[in-house]
Amino acid sequence: MSEFVPWRDSYSVGIQVIDEQHKHLLKLTNTLYRACSQGDGDVIEDRFKTTVQSAVDYVGVHFGTEEKLMDRYSYPDAAAHKNEHKKFVQKVLENVKDFESGKLYAANAFVRFLRDWILEHIAHVDKQFGSYIAQAQKEGKLHA
Repeated sequence: MSEFVPWRDSYSVGIQVIDEQHKHLLKLTNTLYRACSQGDGDVIEDRFKTTVQSAVDYVGVHFGTEEKLMDRYSYPDAAAHKNEHKKFVQKVLENVKDFESGKLYAANAFVRFLRDWILEHIAHVDKQFGSYIAQAQKEGKLHA
């Protein structure tokens, strides 16, 4: 089975630790996709719950890394970026609630939401942060 959402170099934000974490988030998204599309209902539910928990835990680590870097480098759009993180966490909690309450197609909807949010967030919000860091390094304001 091919990847639901493969990593592409165009997703890179130019900050190695962030890119590696994004790759891992996409790997978790692909694992969730496979959990939704393989096996019977109970197997899918068990795999999905386990992988969702891993994804939620890892998102916390990833957001923490980004936010520490924003604070460290006085990123001017940090508040808005952090707010995007907060809204994402709220949406994840809503999706988990839907899944746990037995809503039809909640698992598939969550996987699509996760894919779309990660790619949209990388393409716009994280790339802006990456550009800020690259420009600051170019101007000698930061060290690599």
